Amino acid sequence: MTTTPRFSLPLLAAAQAQKEVTHNEALTLIDALIHAAIEAGPQAEPPVEPGDGGCWLVGAGATDDWAGKEGMLAIRTAGGWRFVAPRTGMRVARLADGKWLRFDGSAWVEPMAITGPAGGSTIDSEARSVIAALILLLGAHGLLISG
Repeated sequence: MTTTPRFSLPLLAAAQAQKEVTHNEALTLIDALIHAAIEAGPQAEPPVEPGDGGCWLVGAGATDDWAGKEGMLAIRTAGGWRFVAPRTGMRVARLADGKWLRFDGSAWVEPMAITGPAGGSTIDSEARSVIAALILLLGAHGLLISG
């Protein structure tokens, strides 16, 4: 079966029987990948009662239906689990805590922790308050962890 180059979505073939199966599979994957959001993860064990359409990030030491799928997105459908390998630069929102994760080509990376300004010989309280507000805003957007 021919697939797309980025996410291996199945393509229809000329004179293919049951085209709706291939088309529906592609739509299922597209549904999960557009504005990608995961319920939680990375985690090694599949959820006990996953809802259709839910998506999780498979962690190290994956077990059961997820064995051998570490680092992939696991999408629950009526037909079972579908797995998608991430691409470098891909981002997902983790619904459990609102943070964004980014795939750097080898692993999923969480936002860096940034602490507010402290110390120094010259203290500028206005600059410190602006920096603290900026850190809070970036944290609210899930772009970093304020520490």
